[in-house]
Amino acid sequence: MEQHLSQYRIFYEVARCGNISRAAKELFISQPAISKAISKLEESLNTKLFLRNSRGVQLTKEGNVLFQHINSAFESINRGERELKRIHEFHIGHLKIGVSNTLCKYVLLPYLKGFVEKYPHVNISIESQATNHTLEMLDSRNIDLGLVAEPKNRKSLSFSPVMEISDVFVCTPAYMENLFLREGKTPNIFQTGNIILLDRSNISRKHVDSYLTDNQIEVNQLLEVTDMTLGIEFAKIGLGISCVVKEFVAEELKNGTLIEVPLELPIPKRVIGFAYHDSDKSETLREFLEFCN
Repeated sequence: MEQHLSQYRIFYEVARCGNISRAAKELFISQPAISKAISKLEESLNTKLFLRNSRGVQLTKEGNVLFQHINSAFESINRGERELKRIHEFHIGHLKIGVSNTLCKYVLLPYLKGFVEKYPHVNISIESQATNHTLEMLDSRNIDLGLVAEPKNRKSLSFSPVMEISDVFVCTPAYMENLFLREGKTPNIFQTGNIILLDRSNISRKHVDSYLTDNQIEVNQLLEVTDMTLGIEFAKIGLGISCVVKEFVAEELKNGTLIEVPLELPIPKRVIGFAYHDSDKSETLREFLEFCN
């Protein structure tokens, strides 16, 4: 069929115009070239497609059957072209993002707000989940990009950094004062305090666990949470000393709601950003990354 595509285009225009000269003007080719193409198509199909009359040409019964199919095909192509034009004109697209609840709240939302204002016709889906699941969905190509801490093993992923983050331990001033009263002025917070950490399946928890292991620190009293936002809220009500991202509690540290508990050695910093497959980068994904940068 491939060698007949141009002939089908000519057949379509001749049938639509009902006149070879008008079809020649539409296609910007000569009348003899059109006649030759129609003859070749009729020969290859072993079917007479047109009858000539005083006003031009008329489809045969067989030609009309073929025209119904060709007409549907070209109408479908035209609809596709119009849809592409509409997509480009209105920046219509779809973006599927994987992100944890915490990163969504503190990092992604401000970017999304500005992006949606600029590209209001983009359809955005958010897969709110643990970072491990986001990386799995990226591997299986079920999402376009993920907002994650920079993976140690990127595999085939590209990574666009957004910000550097610091993991710290925080609590209320009152909690620390009570700890001093109970344990003295230099308490070992990991032995005497109620330490709030994310659950062990979390990427952030694995990072903190590595720090604790490297520094031979053991936690005596542990409260695990599934979401860092919960850890922040638990710390704010005086439930314990929570490990959080410092940048996410900047306001609380500034107004004194929370205080940072000093460590002998700080937890190594991390970088968070957008991970994606460069080979699968759509126009919408490219626009989003350019906007965020």
